[in-house]
Amino acid sequence: MSTTTELLKGAAELFPDEVVTQAHVRHFDLPLGAGVFALITLDNGLDHTKPTTFGPQSLANLDAALDQVEAEAAAGKIVGVGVTGKPFIFAVGADLKGVELLGRHEDAVAIGKGGHDVFKRLSALAVPTFAYYNGAAMGGGVEVGLHCSYRTVSKAIPAFSLPEVFLGLVPGWGGCALLPNLIGADRAVSVIIENSLSQNRQLKGKQVFELGIADAIFEGADFLEQSLLWTASVLKGETEVVRQEIDRGEGWDRAVERGRAIADSKVHGAAPAAYRALDIIAAAKNGDLRQGFDAETQALADLIMGGELRSGIYSFNLVQKRAKRPAGAPDRSLARPVTKVGVVGAGLMASQLALLFARRLEVPVVLTDIDQERIDKGVGYVHGEIDKLLAKGRIGQDKANRLKAAVTGSLDKAAAFGDADFVIEAVFEEMGVKQQVFAEVEAVVPAHTILATNTSSLSVSEMASKLKHPERVVGFHFFNPVAILPLLEIVRGERTDDAALATAFGVAKKLKKTAVLVKDAPAFVVNRILTRFMGEIQNVIDEGTPVATAEKAVEPLGLPMSPLVLLELVGPAIGLHVSETLNRAFPDRFTVSANLAAVVKAGKRGFYVYDSGKPELDPEVAALLVQGDSVLTEEQVRDRVLDAVAQEIGLMLDEGVVAEAQDIDLCLITGAGWPFHLGGITPYLDRSGVSERVLGKRFLAEGIASVPA
Repeated sequence: MSTTTELLKGAAELFPDEVVTQAHVRHFDLPLGAGVFALITLDNGLDHTKPTTFGPQSLANLDAALDQVEAEAAAGKIVGVGVTGKPFIFAVGADLKGVELLGRHEDAVAIGKGGHDVFKRLSALAVPTFAYYNGAAMGGGVEVGLHCSYRTVSKAIPAFSLPEVFLGLVPGWGGCALLPNLIGADRAVSVIIENSLSQNRQLKGKQVFELGIADAIFEGADFLEQSLLWTASVLKGETEVVRQEIDRGEGWDRAVERGRAIADSKVHGAAPAAYRALDIIAAAKNGDLRQGFDAETQALADLIMGGELRSGIYSFNLVQKRAKRPAGAPDRSLARPVTKVGVVGAGLMASQLALLFARRLEVPVVLTDIDQERIDKGVGYVHGEIDKLLAKGRIGQDKANRLKAAVTGSLDKAAAFGDADFVIEAVFEEMGVKQQVFAEVEAVVPAHTILATNTSSLSVSEMASKLKHPERVVGFHFFNPVAILPLLEIVRGERTDDAALATAFGVAKKLKKTAVLVKDAPAFVVNRILTRFMGEIQNVIDEGTPVATAEKAVEPLGLPMSPLVLLELVGPAIGLHVSETLNRAFPDRFTVSANLAAVVKAGKRGFYVYDSGKPELDPEVAALLVQGDSVLTEEQVRDRVLDAVAQEIGLMLDEGVVAEAQDIDLCLITGAGWPFHLGGITPYLDRSGVSERVLGKRFLAEGIASVPA
């Protein structure tokens, strides 16, 4: 038994529930009389909704297939070997369910070494090898192809990536060493670092070819046939594959430095994966693949045993699994059909909602407002955005025409909403205004119509309290920008019925949003946590800590932006309004900053100016600040902020604002852009000891978002 076989057998015993990928070998004569060819097809026996992965048994199956073709190649029975996948899927990498189970460093080393040992056999065969990227390829799926002599890619591929850094890993089966040696360090940094840290940006087939990862590109309809014809022409010497020359001088070093700058801007040194990947890319400059593979294995094992990866996998599972089965959602059969949508308001938020409903639901959407000028502006915004989609090639002319025709405006609520099934308000965030709007809408809509509010902090129950049918009112809180942030907080009021709630969840699914059921509590989830977080930052500034110290204190969390830059994005006036709402509800924990009120009163859009291209404290804001004489260190600020957040989350869970801590994290990841490597927030609070310090217990059990005990 080989060392590789022993490694994989041991790993397989740790992962008995692996969805096993088979490696089927078939032989046929290539076109052009090029000779007998062996094609390995990776297939787990399931349809495209269950992508092919590599666990230990799957790697062992590929290893066995390579035993067969290696013997055939050595005996001169075949002229080449190809690897492809089942319909629509090439392979999407390591099986993360197995990675979660690993509790020892040596087991993690076995996974890294096992993958390398199997994949690198492709480059050692006595005949040329070909990867045919016929469908989605990620992680180890991309890497198995990098070990081949040649690669083709389908134009129809929707997703191709090395997403490991996004999750808290490195491409550990050849990606860090092979890719820069194939396409150059700068392009490799874009794929491995920049795309991963840009919310796991995916490549399309055309981009894969243009980057030089694939040597040829073909249409999806006859992709394999064309790939095999091209393979035959390569083997017969009729087609010569010419690749770009790699800059192994200063260009390589500049690329690595660019990668470090990207990592610093995204994670601020708070997560190790990007930096480990860049170290391997830097060392790969000399072309020593064996050294690179060894470094990958070591980095892979170290990161597998670290908290960031476990948090990354936890985040991945939240977004891919929990988000698709929202906790507490009613039976979907109770949902009512929605054939027309009404939007009260025609401002920017309302207009964004109108565009989203029209695009996703493909039903008529009508906006109303207090005057025709506002309505015309709102409809004009939607039509302008549709024109932009058309210009970018995202939609065709027919679709653009249909969307424009679907979105209209009217001053007459009765005419606009008389046959609407779902009406959402997006007007000024003031209870009296929203109650009046709902009273007017209830008077003109059918009995079955769902009334939704996009309120960010007000009580849905109070909003519905004066209506004849409060049971049909539901909170439907989007996050700005609507087109980008996936979260939708669905709020159940005290009298909201299951039909209204089920309809809201059904609409959310069609809108392709991540819906989380939330209790009707002040500011719901994201805004409550962010307001407590921001409130403590503001408090320490008010008490005397310099702005720069307070901002820098939370950099180790690796958040997408600093607290005061976030405040600028949200808008100081909105931040002040939410803090006032929460102060009324919880005056012992939520303060209203006099300094923030002064900034809002002065009409300032934020604390910073950007004259130098970087954020600098606005001298006019600095002159407004009235501070005490209590100056904290960065560590003291960080402890105080995290203690406050842990306390607030503990109270929210006690109140039943959401079902579990996992929903808190799902909300922060999808609604506030908190990084995958944090797992939202609760894994970080557990890992850093804050949870136990504040609450005397962890939010999550050992082994959830952490290495098993």
